[in-house]
Amino acid sequence: MAGLRTAAAPPIPGASGPLEAEEARLLLRALADPIRLQVIEALGGGERCVCDLTTELDLAQSKLSFHLKVLRDTGLLADRQSGRWVYYRLQPDALERLRAWLAALAASCTAPAEPCG
Repeated sequence: MAGLRTAAAPPIPGASGPLEAEEARLLLRALADPIRLQVIEALGGGERCVCDLTTELDLAQSKLSFHLKVLRDTGLLADRQSGRWVYYRLQPDALERLRAWLAALAASCTAPAEPCG
């Protein structure tokens, strides 16, 4: 059984620290696709075999594989192989970093504008 695999390299250097706007843009773009959002929701309950995802989401394996690769490449998913099956799970750290970035936006968006003049 192979170990857990994540994207070969994070999309933005230093991906373990605070989320930068460019990385947030990449994560949000990956999540904006309806199929990828369905995948994320399906994995919200824990690790799943790709065979179960194809059935649950009613997708051809090739189409699902494309979307899984996009999510894995952005760091939102990890996968592991067991025999001939591949299992996917969410990467909580990536979700938490995105949540923290959004929370920081929410906390600062109510600040009043500086007076003009």
